Amino acid sequence: MEIVYVYVKKRSEFGKQCNFSDRQAELNIDIPPNPQLAEQFMERNPVDKGIQCSVSMSEHEANTERFEMETRGVNHIEGGWPKDVNPLELEQTIRFRKKVEKDENYMNAVMQLGSIMEHCIKQNNAIDIYQEYFDDEEVVEVTEEAPSAKTINVFRDPQEIKRSATHLSWHPDGNRKLAVAYSCLNFQRAPEGMSHDSYIWDLENPNKPEIALKPSSPLVTLEYNPKDSHVLLGGCYNGQIACWDTRKGSLVAELSTIEFSHRDPVYGSIWLQSKTGTECFSASTDGQVMWWDIRKLSEPTEVVIMDITRKGQLENALGAISLEFESTLPTKFMVGTEQGIVISCNRKAKTSAEKIVCTFSGHHGPIYALQRNPFYPKNFLTVGDWTARIWSEDSRESSIMWTKYHMAYLTDGAWSPMRPAVFFTTKMDGTLDIWDFVFKQCDPALSLKVCDEALFCLRVQDNGCFIACGSQLGTTTLLEVSSGLYTLQRNEKNMASSIFERETRREKILEARHREMRLKEKSKTEAKEDELREEVPSINLEELVAKAEEEFFSIVFTELKKKEAAALNPKPKQQKMEGDEEEEGEDEEEEGGASEETPA
Repeated sequence: MEIVYVYVKKRSEFGKQCNFSDRQAELNIDIPPNPQLAEQFMERNPVDKGIQCSVSMSEHEANTERFEMETRGVNHIEGGWPKDVNPLELEQTIRFRKKVEKDENYMNAVMQLGSIMEHCIKQNNAIDIYQEYFDDEEVVEVTEEAPSAKTINVFRDPQEIKRSATHLSWHPDGNRKLAVAYSCLNFQRAPEGMSHDSYIWDLENPNKPEIALKPSSPLVTLEYNPKDSHVLLGGCYNGQIACWDTRKGSLVAELSTIEFSHRDPVYGSIWLQSKTGTECFSASTDGQVMWWDIRKLSEPTEVVIMDITRKGQLENALGAISLEFESTLPTKFMVGTEQGIVISCNRKAKTSAEKIVCTFSGHHGPIYALQRNPFYPKNFLTVGDWTARIWSEDSRESSIMWTKYHMAYLTDGAWSPMRPAVFFTTKMDGTLDIWDFVFKQCDPALSLKVCDEALFCLRVQDNGCFIACGSQLGTTTLLEVSSGLYTLQRNEKNMASSIFERETRREKILEARHREMRLKEKSKTEAKEDELREEVPSINLEELVAKAEEEFFSIVFTELKKKEAAALNPKPKQQKMEGDEEEEGEDEEEEGGASEETPA
């Protein structure tokens, strides 16, 4: 139906018709000045008047309503059956299918659709529209673009009582989601009414979390299962291990018993590369590393105590605060401790003492991050106190490379999954540092102020393009770095390898030199001690003999001087007596000579 409305107006209402022409200017009115009118006014001099050249505009603020998106699932069931056919009855459905298949219209429709589908299938087989023609070629041109990063999104803790974002984990399929663990790590200072929930965020919807995970105790760590993206592993503040299946909802699917769990918060949890995809292990500051199977979380399958004295005593164990496991080295794992020592372990060793292989010490405080280089697993990164250090398994005395001592405490770090020479660190002043030691070794290639509060954790996406940083107030910031920071540069692998080998060789030479110096000092001290031991008794005897001789001769000489003085002052009455004294003196000298011969 068409609706038409005609507007009617008389011609006379439009006014006189305009006729335009080109002609010279004409004087219509000329008003000459009137002096009498000027007497009625007073002259104002000077005259100030403000003139604004720009257009006057009004400022108006509008607060738009936030559009909240919500994801809902739809459960499809079988339908389309006639009313007289019950789809639950197998006989009725079979009878109806046979009836339809015999219909000529059904056969004609299938034949027509079949030819169309055959044509499409042949097209797909002939041409692959998704084929990547230049996928194997590496980028050979060095990018001239300066390193940069920009904020893509911000995910804020929806709870009123803010908590720290303690751990991040990317969704293994496509990295479309981000799991964030929230907890308060201040011992016995958690505010009353603090929520225990942690969240899974959709990157395209920062307004509302997609799923809330509800543990019995706040989560310190949270990890996606790389083989099953619906399953997550969480380490609780009370030491328990929890497991979620997002298909079953927000509640915990499996939970370890508190008697067989850790005694301190679980600071590290990692999935193992097993056939079943159900095995994992965890570490805590109670000094224990435990292996679990999520199919039976009642008790751990294996426990290793981090006692570097190799006595297996829990009271001597070092508190574990970070974990590292490389799937290419299935029997080895590494533990970063509160005491600044990295412990390298072998799970398949026969005895508990042999499971602790060696230690690396160089930090002054807890090691918050520990990760092997994805291209060169022999080299690994540690972050603790005010520095980040790069180590080699061949050099155990000291690290091969390290950053300068920063003014702010370092809290986390990670390698770039795409470039072997790039790694990231976060600091307590809210700064993210991006290091590229092929480009610059003394300072970071890019230092970015992410937020005003302290950054606690970071996680790099698998393609190296996006970085998520968690802060002290529960704010998770998603950053995108420039292409030069995640695109492999020309000969970068060879350059990184040569740098690692050169620094390792340098450290080995320095270690050998220090070892020689220590041996020389040790041999010198031992020789001095031996000499002192030999000289002490002889020196004592000689000193005793010398003292005895000095005392003896001093007595003799004093007596002789007395007699000489008496001889120089003779008296007449005592001449005879002097003669007798001289004889006695001679006798005494003879006795003295005899006594002098005695000690010899």
